[in-house]
Amino acid sequence: MNIEPYRKIAYDGLWKNNQALVALLGLCPLLAVSNSVINSLGLGLATTVALVLSNTIVSLIRSQVSHEVRLPVYVLVIAANVTIIDLLMNAFFHELHKILGIFIPLIVTNCAIIGRAEAFASKNTLDKALADGFFVGLGFTLALMALGALRELIGTGTLFSRADWLFGDIAKHWSIQVFDDYGGFLLAILPPGAFIGLGLLIAVKNVIDARGK
Repeated sequence: MNIEPYRKIAYDGLWKNNQALVALLGLCPLLAVSNSVINSLGLGLATTVALVLSNTIVSLIRSQVSHEVRLPVYVLVIAANVTIIDLLMNAFFHELHKILGIFIPLIVTNCAIIGRAEAFASKNTLDKALADGFFVGLGFTLALMALGALRELIGTGTLFSRADWLFGDIAKHWSIQVFDDYGGFLLAILPPGAFIGLGLLIAVKNVIDARGK
């Protein structure tokens, strides 16, 4: 089995064509809810599941959907998947669902998902489409968590606050107080802090890429 295509898919999704740091897609939820690691992880996982499911279904039906109606069909597929994810999160992760709010249903409008369905899943076999959805989602989630960790650390001096919202009672004491007697830095957890933090992450990536050449 030739693993080179899958290696390229992983590299593109996680780094070279990271949807948050390179393609700059999905910025609305990325900037809106990334004020903590747990919020970021929750939305990232929901987006990843939506990507995997949508890519899988689009790949399976690609030969059955005519070119003229493909985009409406892809949107319907994504909307159905996101609705299921939204209902499941409301049922099993209610507190986190309340915080993420409208940004879970808005995954339907995430250009990264419809973009991968159109550009990749509709042109590739099931295994490659599934791998693409997973690694693109994972890359988005990691970028989201990095931004959430940066903002939470600078904004409140903590990490993994409210982890029990995602992992249950076992995680009630997972919160880490990194800085004692820290008054916090409000700008970091406000919308301007999200733009500044994302800019810093993109700058770090560009520096790493430049040094790797």
